[in-house]
Amino acid sequence: MIRIAIAGTLAAGLLVGLGSGRASAFGADEVPTYHRDIAPILQRHCQDCHRPGQVAPFALLEYDHARRRASDLLLVVEERRMPPWPASPEFGGPFRDARILSDEEIDTLRRWLDADTPEGDPSDAPEPLTFAGDWPMGEPDLILTMAEPYTLGAEGEDEFRVFVLPTDLPEDRWIQGVDFKPGNRRVVHHVIAGTDASGRARELDAQDETPGYSAVGGFGDGVPIRSFLPIWVPGSTPREAPEDSGYLLPKGADVLIQVHYHKSGKEEEDATAIGLYFSDEPLGREVRTGFVFPDVSMFQAMKARAAMQEKGGRPGLNEFMREVISIPPGEANYRVNGSTRQGGVMGRPLGRDILLTAVMPHMHWLGKDFTMTAVLPDETRVPIIRIDRWDFNWQGTYALAEPVFLPEGTWFEMVAHFDNSAENPNNPSHPPVLVRWGDQTNDEMCIGIFEFVPATDADRARYAPRDPSGDAAD
Repeated sequence: MIRIAIAGTLAAGLLVGLGSGRASAFGADEVPTYHRDIAPILQRHCQDCHRPGQVAPFALLEYDHARRRASDLLLVVEERRMPPWPASPEFGGPFRDARILSDEEIDTLRRWLDADTPEGDPSDAPEPLTFAGDWPMGEPDLILTMAEPYTLGAEGEDEFRVFVLPTDLPEDRWIQGVDFKPGNRRVVHHVIAGTDASGRARELDAQDETPGYSAVGGFGDGVPIRSFLPIWVPGSTPREAPEDSGYLLPKGADVLIQVHYHKSGKEEEDATAIGLYFSDEPLGREVRTGFVFPDVSMFQAMKARAAMQEKGGRPGLNEFMREVISIPPGEANYRVNGSTRQGGVMGRPLGRDILLTAVMPHMHWLGKDFTMTAVLPDETRVPIIRIDRWDFNWQGTYALAEPVFLPEGTWFEMVAHFDNSAENPNNPSHPPVLVRWGDQTNDEMCIGIFEFVPATDADRARYAPRDPSGDAAD
C-alpha cells in the first residue's frame, strides 16, 4: 500500500518562492545560470514528473517556473525530500533509475539562488527533452483496462480497489515487460498487479455491486497470486525483466490490478490500463517473488493456532502476525525483527542459487526505518537496502543495477522500527492507539519483498564471488 496526497506531497516545501535576494559571494565566472547549469539538473531529476499531465502539481520546464520556486527547490533538495528516493545510497544497491542529486548539483542550485537566479544566455540551454507518449516502451502487445470507469467519491479515506482484467488467452504467454497507464493521475497514486488463474478474484468481484472490490493488504481473501508483476508509482520507469526471464501468464488467467486512490475533493472517475509486452519465444526463467516476514515465536504461533481453533478455522498469516506486531500507544521506537534463517517458525533459507534482481520494503504510516540484509551460508553479510527515513507516501520496487548472486542456504534478515507516538506527524490516530498487524491503512505491516530468478552456471561464472585464487567460490 502506498498512500499519497498527490498534489500535497509533491508540493510539500515547494511553495511559491522568489530568489533570496542575498548578494553573490562568487566571481562572475563562477555564477551558475539557469540555461547553462540549472536546466540540465531539472531535466535529469525533475521534469519527468514536473510537466503538464503528470503527477506533480506544477511544471519545471522553463526559467520562470524555476525562478519562482528557487528557494523552496533548494530547501527540499538539501533535506533530500526531493526528488523522492528514500533508499540510502550508502547501503545496498546500487539501484537502477536512482533519483539522487549529487552534492555538486545541490551546490550549483545553492550558488544560483545566492546570485539571485540569473537566467543567462538562452543559447546555452540544452535541447528540450522529448517525452515518450502513453507507452514509453512502445505500443504493448496487449492492453487491458477496466470494463467500466470507477467513480471515486469527493472526500473520505483512501480506497484500495482491485479490478479483474480477463485475458482469455488460448495459450500460456511469457511477459517480458509491464507498463501502466493511470486513467486519472489526480487520484491514482500507485498500482500493483498480479495474475490469478483460480477464478477466486472473479468471485469477489461478482459479490460487489460496484466495479472491482475492496482489498487493502493485497488482492483479497483467498486469492492465490500466480505471479506478482511490477508496480507503478509516480515517476517510476517501466523496465523489462532481467535477461532471459519474465513473468508467466497462464492461458485464460486474469490480470489483477490493485489501484490506490486518494480523493481530490471532488468526484472523479478512473479507468486505469496495464500494458503487457510478450516474448515471441519461451523465456528461460520465471521472475519469482519472495517474502521476509517478522519473526514468530513458538508461543505466538501456538496462541494464534488455539484462537483460530476455537473459531473452527486454521490460522493464516494475519492471525500469526497480529500476535507479533502489537505497537503500544506512545511507543516511539518499536522494533520488529524478521529472518528466514533455518530453525525459526518463518525460517526458509534459499533452496537454490539465485540472482536477486529487485527489492520492495513495505510498512504503513508508523514506519520509521527499514533495513534488509542477506546472510550467506558462511555468515558473510550482504547489504541489500536501507531506508533511514520511512515515507509511506513513497514506496516502490528498487531494481538492482546489477543482480546480486546469492547461493543456496542464504537467508534474509530485516530490522524495522515504528513510531506510535503523538510526536509522529504521520500517526493517523490522535491520541495514539494500540496498532496491530492488519490489512487496513491504519493497521501496520512489515514485509521485505524481493524478486529473483534461479541462477544458471553462466550466472555463477559471471556474478558469484571469487576466492583469492581467482576461482569462483564454492
